Amino acid sequence: MIDEHTEDLGRASGAHGEVLLRRRTTADGEAHLELVVDGVFAMDDVDTSTERRLAAEALRRCAGDALRVLVGGLGLGWTAAAALADPRVAAVDVVELQPALVGWAARGLLPSLAGLSDRRLRLRVGDVADALRSGPDGWDAVLLDVDNGPGFLVHRSNAALYRRSGLATALAALRPGGVLAIWSSGPAPELLAALAGLAGSADAEQVLLPVERDGRRLDYAVVLARRAA
Repeated sequence: MIDEHTEDLGRASGAHGEVLLRRRTTADGEAHLELVVDGVFAMDDVDTSTERRLAAEALRRCAGDALRVLVGGLGLGWTAAAALADPRVAAVDVVELQPALVGWAARGLLPSLAGLSDRRLRLRVGDVADALRSGPDGWDAVLLDVDNGPGFLVHRSNAALYRRSGLATALAALRPGGVLAIWSSGPAPELLAALAGLAGSADAEQVLLPVERDGRRLDYAVVLARRAA
């Protein structure tokens, strides 16, 4: 039996605060990655099911092949990895605000992406809000996981993404029939109502993702809407 301890794998400061990637080894010898952004615990890989469901829930609502996917927020890479696991996906663009996190992924510190060996994957540093305003003719799916949900922001500036204007921009970045999916650390009825009320929005819904952790049930959620045909 060993004592629980943490090891910093990378730490960097920049215009958007500090980002820290660390490995936590528990008393029973299990090791897990943790990501802390600007002093806020963002995620770990103890249970990655909801990050992967973000991609799966959106893509199962997408028709056709050669799908183009935009992922806002790299995190520990599990959402992008889940998108790449769908054989219909032709391209996955991940836009991440923190340059250091993109660099650590390139160094192979995020096992979920297997050293960036998939040619369909492109990582770039930037603000996903800018990418949504200046993207290609239309994404088949836009997956947003830049915060712990609209009620628990990692960066205050991200609040604009969840306002009606920000949601409308995200919806407009989709091709007709494309799907917008937003991860939340809890039910987000106000976000669901805002999406349902947008012109051009269709099939808005919230999928609850219950997870048992540390003896507690946690209800994460994915909020989705389709751009009307």
